[in-house]
Amino acid sequence: MPKEQANWSPYDNNGGSCVAVAGADYCVIAADTRMSTGYNILTRDYSKICKLADKCVMASSGFQADVKALQKHLAARHLIYQHQHNKQMSCPAMAQLLSNTLYYKRFFPYYSFNVLGGLDNEGKGCVFTYDAVGSYEKVGYSSQGSGSTLIMPFLDNQLKSPSPLLLPAQDAVTPLAEAEAIDLVKTVFALASERDIYTGDKLEIVVINADGIRREYMDLRKD
Repeated sequence: MPKEQANWSPYDNNGGSCVAVAGADYCVIAADTRMSTGYNILTRDYSKICKLADKCVMASSGFQADVKALQKHLAARHLIYQHQHNKQMSCPAMAQLLSNTLYYKRFFPYYSFNVLGGLDNEGKGCVFTYDAVGSYEKVGYSSQGSGSTLIMPFLDNQLKSPSPLLLPAQDAVTPLAEAEAIDLVKTVFALASERDIYTGDKLEIVVINADGIRREYMDLRKD
């Protein structure tokens, strides 16, 4: 008779998809609000987007308990930075901090797949994309989560970035206007929710520009 063994994992994958698109003077970060485990929906109204600084926002999919722990850690580190330097952390600085934080936990990682978006010191849009152990890259657009395999090919087709090997280095930001980028994000989530059971219910869109941060919402399919 085979020996039975209980398999327990400290991790779960709660699904969901995140997208970020950087423009000349704006950044759009979006995520759906469905949180699942297996074939069960835990809630239809869970925000995956976290404001880290005035001009820096993070969207995360994966294991939402680890995501919440990561967000609390970054908030504490940012508060220390503000006390020491008397200013908010810039988006590129926050990107480096997030990379360091994830890499520090590489032997028992935060099971969290993040996109960080915002405005840099010159007011231009920037997007940083991560794996679970802190490897990151500055890009013009990115997607993470259960629907990313459906979303990225479509974004590549619409917005293909110049190769990072080209010299002189090309700018990574997308040529779209802000309204066009928002429409594109709505389209990719409508597309993903048709095929990915973990993406759906509602879309939360955060737009960062010189005027500040604003939020928009759109309903997705609920089945």
